[in-house]
Amino acid sequence: MYERVKNLVIKEFIHAFRIKRTVIFLFITPLIQLLIFGYVATMDVNNISTVLYDLDKSFESRELVRRLESSGYFTITYTPRSAVEIRELIDRGKALCAIQINRDFGKDLKRGIPTEIQVIVDGTDSNTALIAMAYVNTIIAKYSKDMMGQRIKAMLSTIDFRTRVWYNPDLRSRNYMVPGVIALIIMLTCLILTSMSVVREREVGTMEQLMVTPITPIELMLGKTIPAGAIGFFDMSLVTFFGVFWFDVPIKGAILLLVLCTGVYLLSVLGIGLFISTISKTQQQALMATFFFFQPAILLSGFATPIETMPEIFQYITYLSPLRYFLIIVRGIFLKGVGISILWPQIAALFVLGIAILSLSALRFKKRLG
Repeated sequence: MYERVKNLVIKEFIHAFRIKRTVIFLFITPLIQLLIFGYVATMDVNNISTVLYDLDKSFESRELVRRLESSGYFTITYTPRSAVEIRELIDRGKALCAIQINRDFGKDLKRGIPTEIQVIVDGTDSNTALIAMAYVNTIIAKYSKDMMGQRIKAMLSTIDFRTRVWYNPDLRSRNYMVPGVIALIIMLTCLILTSMSVVREREVGTMEQLMVTPITPIELMLGKTIPAGAIGFFDMSLVTFFGVFWFDVPIKGAILLLVLCTGVYLLSVLGIGLFISTISKTQQQALMATFFFFQPAILLSGFATPIETMPEIFQYITYLSPLRYFLIIVRGIFLKGVGISILWPQIAALFVLGIAILSLSALRFKKRLG
């Protein structure tokens, strides 16, 4: 049995590496995906195109503008001469944010008289608008406190307000996204390799030749899934290396635990790929079925949006997704440095789900070959 499985595994590797497009898919595509998610798919908002309408033109108003620009969040791109131009610039999409500083802003601030600053934000992109408003509020609040000096300090002396952010103190969304990319790349790569390798044999007519050999269905299944699993481990190592040393994403937990959990995760992924291979007659069908499963799996995993915000019925459906559990594991290892004592519920759930999926797929695989 060992020799037959080994020869079949070698055959799969030879077939995979002799096609240049497959090599690009296995090694170049994961890096491209990592770069896209690391640089583009980020929830950090910087260099917000901003309209400044300063009616005061005092030292105080110029200081506020300086703080806004030096924060790195806002870029003053337009200084209109009237309020009408503000609407036109936002309507045309040339600016996301508009700040209007009224007359006598500096005088009122010195006297301690309440003064107003109008902030207009384009709410078309609600997430970006909320972040921009939070940035403006924070900068203006800090500026107001500094200008009012001791009077504000005396009013707040009875309150000692301190905040701390654990695990990701700089609130870099890249630290949150990059570990999740590892889970996505492993799933996509292994699904495509496993589902299409079996269908390919059937499509080119070599499946019948394999079945007349002494190879049993379980040996054929192992020969098809082991190479995909090995490549999944390699892609995990590749993306982890570039995530840590290129994007400076911290990994506080144990590398060995990450490898162990990846192996448990692969049980489910390879099982799903095997199942897709049993319901597909052509490679095109296998590819379509893979993406039909992959896209909803991302949405239901909590990769970009919290599961708690989903409708209740979909929250229950997420328990069937192996990606949900592995995302918690990989982010816990990278950012929190937690171990098995904390992650064991997710590891156990992933193991049970993986065994169930792999067993079901193996039974259907044997039945299909039979």
